[in-house]
Amino acid sequence: MAQAPASELQLRILSGVAMIAVALGALWLGGPAFWALASLLAVLMMLEWSAMAKATRWQAALGAAIVAALMVTALSFIDPAMLARYSGRLIAQTIDLTGLAAILLAVISFRARLGAGVLYTALPAIALVFLREQAGQGLVLALWTLVIVWATDIGAFFAGRAIGGPKLAPALSPNKTWAGLIGGMIAAAIVGALVARAGGLPAFCLFAAAPLAVAAQAGDLFESWLKRRSGVKDSGKLLPGHGGVLDRLDGVVPVAVLVAAAVAGGWL
Repeated sequence: MAQAPASELQLRILSGVAMIAVALGALWLGGPAFWALASLLAVLMMLEWSAMAKATRWQAALGAAIVAALMVTALSFIDPAMLARYSGRLIAQTIDLTGLAAILLAVISFRARLGAGVLYTALPAIALVFLREQAGQGLVLALWTLVIVWATDIGAFFAGRAIGGPKLAPALSPNKTWAGLIGGMIAAAIVGALVARAGGLPAFCLFAAAPLAVAAQAGDLFESWLKRRSGVKDSGKLLPGHGGVLDRLDGVVPVAVLVAAAVAGGWL
C-alpha cells in the first residue's frame, strides 16, 4: 500500500477526529440534533452522487430536494409513542415512500442512476435515525453501528500500511489488501464486542461486528467502483484529507441498513 505523506496523514487524522466528535455530539443529543445531522449528510451525499452521475443542475437539485423530503418522514421515529406503537407500519411506509421517490426521480430525469442514488443516500440516514430512537438502547445501538465502521476503517488502514501483501480488489481499489480487510475485521470485532458488552446489547452483537466489517469494506469497494466509473478520484472535496461525504460514509451505508433491518426483524 502506498505510503501517505506525513502531512497528509496528519490532516486525515485531525479531520477524522473532528468528524467523529461532531457525530458523537449529535448522537448523544439524539432527537432533532441527530436527525438534522443525518439529514444534512444525506443531502450532501445525494449532491455528490449526482455530480458523479454527471447530472444537470436541475436534476441534482431535484434529487437533493427529494432526499430532504424523505428525511422529514424520519421525524416520525423521534416520537417514542409513535415508534413504539406503529414501528412496523412506519418502517413499511418509509421504505415504500423511498422506493416511490427513487422511481419518480428516475422517470422524471430519465436517469435510473439518479433514482438509485435516492435509495443509496436516504435509506442509511433514515436507518441511523431509526436506530438512535430505539427505546432504552437507541444511543448504544447507533454508537455500536458507527463504531464498527470506524474500527474497520482504522484497522484496515493501519494493517494495510504495516503488512501490505496481496491486493483485495486491485481493479476497484489498488490500495486495499487482504491484510487490511482482516485487520479491519479484528479491530471491529474487538471494539464492537467491548461496546456491546459495556452497553448491555444482546449477545448477537458480540459476534456480529466482524461480518459487518466485511459489509463495510464491501461498501467501500462499491463506492470505489462508482468513482472509477465516473472517472473521479474522490466523490468531493468537502472533507479535508478524506475527499467527499460519500468517501467517508461508504462503509456506513450497508452497515446502518443491515443493523436497522436486524432490529426491525427482531434480531436485536
